[in-house]
Amino acid sequence: MSDTKVTWLTQDAYDRLKHELDEMIENRPVIAARINDSREEGDLKENGGYHAAREEQGQAEARIRHLQELLRSAKVGEAPANDGTAGPGKVLTVRYEGDDEDEKFLLATREEGAEGELDVYSPESPLGKALLGAKEGESREYELPNGKVQKVTLVKAVPYTDEK
Repeated sequence: MSDTKVTWLTQDAYDRLKHELDEMIENRPVIAARINDSREEGDLKENGGYHAAREEQGQAEARIRHLQELLRSAKVGEAPANDGTAGPGKVLTVRYEGDDEDEKFLLATREEGAEGELDVYSPESPLGKALLGAKEGESREYELPNGKVQKVTLVKAVPYTDEK
């Protein structure tokens, strides 16, 4: 695919996704055996076990294809620099205009932040695009789905770490 987007992953995230992919591929015969066992139970129209196993197989195959494509186009890199600039792989603390509370989230792909407790916003999202390259203390604006413009200030930007 020529329009494949590059996904930047830390080595930890790449290893975690590769492990998940390997486990899912190893599990293929188990699902196939379950489908076979259910098929032998008789009438397929009323065989809930058969249909559940087929559904599970479909979901597993879709996830395998997604992981294969993601890992094929992934670039494994170092964690971003701790320079106070918003970018992928950073935990951003922001304050929306008119709000008293700060919000904290990870700017990354869903796969990168899959294990964390933080909300994850894509760098491709309107908020993510607006904040890319912003320095701490800098304000940016982006358009909300309702057409209004929201002003947001970057309070802090630090590299994401998996440590609990």
